[in-house]
Amino acid sequence: MKLLGLRTTIYKVSDIDKAKKWYSDFLGFEPYFDEPYYIGFNVAGYELGLQPEEEAQSTEKSDSVITYWGVENVSESYQLLISLGANSHEEPNDVGGGIIVASLKDPWYNILGLIYNPHFRID
Repeated sequence: MKLLGLRTTIYKVSDIDKAKKWYSDFLGFEPYFDEPYYIGFNVAGYELGLQPEEEAQSTEKSDSVITYWGVENVSESYQLLISLGANSHEEPNDVGGGIIVASLKDPWYNILGLIYNPHFRID
């Protein structure tokens, strides 16, 4: 078996229409796939998917997995997400080697990670 790389991150949301608008506002574009059971955004060749939850979740969603989306400026992206209604999970932090990370919770309590990594290149 050969892994081909990461392809899709899916966030479960209690209101898929509001989540579609929220993520469209954040990303600056509409989804390429829009059905009641799944909303798909193509983010620089990677899939960000939204799926409806069976029941609305509380703030107790698991923190065990974080997907970090690459950005050019973590602080600016972090502030944009805060202005759109996200809540801080981890403030921007230099973790060494010029790598800066932060994470937030979207209005549905999914963790949205941000990273600037000057050493990472997609081959």
